[in-house]
Amino acid sequence: MIQPWKTKSTKQLANYRIATVSSAIRTNPRTQRDHEFYVMNCPDWVNILAITPNEEMVMVEQFRHGTNTVDLEIPGGVMDPEDDSALVTGIRELREETGYEGVDARILGEIAPNPAIMNNYCRTVLIEQCELKHATEFDSGEDIQTKLIPVCEMDHLVASGAIQHSLVVVAFYHYKLLKQL
Repeated sequence: MIQPWKTKSTKQLANYRIATVSSAIRTNPRTQRDHEFYVMNCPDWVNILAITPNEEMVMVEQFRHGTNTVDLEIPGGVMDPEDDSALVTGIRELREETGYEGVDARILGEIAPNPAIMNNYCRTVLIEQCELKHATEFDSGEDIQTKLIPVCEMDHLVASGAIQHSLVVVAFYHYKLLKQL
């Protein structure tokens, strides 16, 4: 049976605005040999699947610096330390990024974005009956355009490559699982 690796030491190597990077010396329980691993310590994230009364998804289009592309995604963001829960973060991020507000916010699922090198989790929040009720409140590093896309186009967006963000694909999958129940 696979066992957890014992941590002998950890050391923070860098501190960036979005993450810290640390190294960890861990012992392989099978070989008893030590190995050095690098971990990105990131805050938890929340993605929001916001559905309007007309069965449209409230989506955002924005520039992504990692891929140097403009991508179609669902709203989302980092959990702030003062946020009591992923639901609080989801409701706030939806309002700030799109101006939309809805009801019956609930968590559809939780995943580890990349457990090989990252220590955080991403939760998908579903908010229904969403309507435009506020002006947007972008952070200084955001430039976002809201788009309403019919829910029935979800599969086509993934299959056509219009959606490339893996966490958005996971959110769509969680939503489809909910609808199959």
